[in-house]
Amino acid sequence: MFDNVYKNKTVLVTGDTGFKGSWLAIWLKELGANVIGYSLESKTENDNYVICGLGNKIIHIDGDIRNYQSLKSMFDKYEPDIIFHLAAQPLVLEGYHNPAETYSTNIMGTVNILEVVRNIDSVKTVVIVTTDKCYENRECENGYHETDRLGGKDPYSASKAACEIVINSYIQSYFNNNSTASIASARAGNIIGGGDWAENRIVPDCIRSLRKNETIKIRNPKSVRPWQYILEPLSGYLKLGALLYKYGEKYSGAWNFGPKEVITVKDLVENVIDKWGHGEITILEPSDQNVESSYLRLDISKAIAGLKWEPKLCISESVKYTIDQYKVEDLSQDEVFQQRVKYINDYCKI
Repeated sequence: MFDNVYKNKTVLVTGDTGFKGSWLAIWLKELGANVIGYSLESKTENDNYVICGLGNKIIHIDGDIRNYQSLKSMFDKYEPDIIFHLAAQPLVLEGYHNPAETYSTNIMGTVNILEVVRNIDSVKTVVIVTTDKCYENRECENGYHETDRLGGKDPYSASKAACEIVINSYIQSYFNNNSTASIASARAGNIIGGGDWAENRIVPDCIRSLRKNETIKIRNPKSVRPWQYILEPLSGYLKLGALLYKYGEKYSGAWNFGPKEVITVKDLVENVIDKWGHGEITILEPSDQNVESSYLRLDISKAIAGLKWEPKLCISESVKYTIDQYKVEDLSQDEVFQQRVKYINDYCKI
């Protein structure tokens, strides 16, 4: 897949200990890449990075993207060809609790990545992963286009909107006119899949409750989100990265990656319960504080036309794969890793 672009390339994944980063690192390894991971330590022993034993299968460096000198030293040592930048503070509610850390990680961390790339010749391609929440949310049912206004009421969303502005500024100022590196941003969010144990995410919260035979509590049952299976956006990131590597700035800029359909929180939870086999829901009174947007959808027509990428799965299939992946997490590290590889290979055959 991906025209063998990644085979024998040195590919840096920042945030490899995170949910998306760990899955991406596994896929890149299977594509024959020499994978370098750079990230903070895993937060729990249940994280995908840990239960897969990924640290024994790639080169991993503990590091903070806010530390420019540490980043620069790592780049100088390994001279990556391709970068996927996923390291970030990824949670809306955590952004409310720790806004300064959210801004410094998401904005200045990205600035540091771009500064290092600007001053090193080895890097040819950079894909920076932001979020679907970088748009100024007008609570409208139309999907947001890449050219729509950026914005964010909460610190997390605002940090990602600012991150997009920084990326565009660097592209316009330093990475155009046949420069050494080609830069693009990938906007996706609300991703589900095995190995995600983050707090205040709906599917991990569901799995924690179901494993304890507790009622699943939800506050915003009618909120609508573009949930998608982990391998859907990752396939988009990889395709974008491959085209950037081969054709350069033609594929620079921002790209949306989203699912075929959007559904409500309640519909998603009912899907999870159905695939798990049992469970109950309790709807709580919503809190007036730390309010999230009620409706969010992406327009993915640019990726469909420009990258020849599109999602393969409906939400029911996405939830089934996700539940199946959670159910194998009590196996040994090598067995879990092989299960992850199997899901990647099966997805590629769809």
